[in-house]
Amino acid sequence: MRFKTSSVIKLSIISSCMMLSVNSFSQKTGIFEGQTDVGKVLHSGNAIYNSANDEYAITGSGANIWFTNDEFHFVWKKMRGDFILRARGKFQGKSGEAHRKFGWMVRQGLDTSSAMVAATIHGDGLTSLQYRKAAHTNVEENKFDISGPDVVQLERKGNQFIMSVAHFGDTFVSKELSDVNFDGDVYVGLFVCAHNKNAVEKADFENVRIVIPAGKDLVPYKKYLGSHIETMDVITGKRKIVYSENASLQAPNWTTDGKSLLYNSNGSLYLFDLKSRRPALFPTGKVKDINNDHVISFDGKMLGISARSPDGKIGSTVYTVPMTGGEPKLITPLLGFSYLHGWSPDGKWLTYTAKRNSDPTPAGFDIYKIPSKGGKEIQLTNVKGLDDGPEYSPDGKYIYFNSVRSGLMQLWRMKPDGSDQEQLTNDDYNNWFAHISPDGKWIVCITFLKDEVKPDDHPFYKHVYLRMMPASGGPLKVIAYLYGGQGTINTPSWSPDSKKIAFVSNTDMSE
Repeated sequence: MRFKTSSVIKLSIISSCMMLSVNSFSQKTGIFEGQTDVGKVLHSGNAIYNSANDEYAITGSGANIWFTNDEFHFVWKKMRGDFILRARGKFQGKSGEAHRKFGWMVRQGLDTSSAMVAATIHGDGLTSLQYRKAAHTNVEENKFDISGPDVVQLERKGNQFIMSVAHFGDTFVSKELSDVNFDGDVYVGLFVCAHNKNAVEKADFENVRIVIPAGKDLVPYKKYLGSHIETMDVITGKRKIVYSENASLQAPNWTTDGKSLLYNSNGSLYLFDLKSRRPALFPTGKVKDINNDHVISFDGKMLGISARSPDGKIGSTVYTVPMTGGEPKLITPLLGFSYLHGWSPDGKWLTYTAKRNSDPTPAGFDIYKIPSKGGKEIQLTNVKGLDDGPEYSPDGKYIYFNSVRSGLMQLWRMKPDGSDQEQLTNDDYNNWFAHISPDGKWIVCITFLKDEVKPDDHPFYKHVYLRMMPASGGPLKVIAYLYGGQGTINTPSWSPDSKKIAFVSNTDMSE
């Protein structure tokens, strides 16, 4: 269609005005609703989302975020209630501005003197929790001892804010701020400030997450939050959400051909095709009420599952079924709860944690193994306290497990006959589920905070780390910071090439 010259000019003016408005306030960028320059900046900023890599590149100008007025670029989402904001960020290039800054910010409004709280990382490494509790007042700050962290988290709990930071690989250090009273909706997002009105700075962000945690009224194992199935490169720490659902998805296993993830939800198993990004029900015949303790054999031909007993009287027993699906075969005796965690590399044995005594506490569980075709079970551990998560190493020389026998939950290993039990970790955290990479070089586990979780418990919806260590021994390094717990990584989740893992993180998706 051809327009007259005057019509083209009018259309161009209208389009330009519309584009200016969109770029300034309402352009959706990834998980954010809009972006804007706050204050009278000389150079407009911008935020670009790379969906292929799940990364954000944000440019910003502005003289400062200080005293009674702020100038910076802000990519935001309007929210209310509690939340957890987390990202890994870094500046692009070198700069002479020591106090150029990036981080997370929560603002009452988009005006230059709004009340706000900011988790701030400066160009020279200065790290501080900055805040203005009331509009038109001076900014205050609480400085950290740590310098130049790249992982930054800001959490809101009512009128309390908690800033947590770390150099990637380390655990968080935190500072808290109380009595911050925002009204209604707030603007939540990432910011970049040049600290020089004539300059423009750029920062890159990855693993950007906005989490809505469980409310105080959530009853565990009765009500559930939504789930993200994520994959992650264990060396770089880069993560990708491959599937999300407003339901409890748990314990993804990577199939041995590398094409799918097997997970459980609502008592059933599903195969998630990584190419089509679609799940399909895995057929398990008459066996229902399947939990998150399911393991694929080393050769990829068989699947072991944990599910309610045929008579419905025992909450978890162990079955096997071909990876093509079918009617599962009951393996463990009907003597009490049995939760599967491992196959032997030759496929001849299954190992699991089970209760075979009258102790009603978690301490009543010990580790057993049984022939994978059925037979007599063999008890491998018998100590005071919970033993859980038994998993064979790929060479078959060890069974790795976690035990509370030394106080906190720690990682252990033993010979396949139960002899030579030795402790592998001994730190100030609760470490669960030692998953050994297919090449036998690495161990990944999930770590709970001791001030949040009892040593013998691994509940849903907590602050957790995924940590990795050499299979030969050494310190645990954080490879993922997340909100999850039960169902995040209960069973082996390594990709066949030992480069990635799959896991579940959680957030409220009800709104």
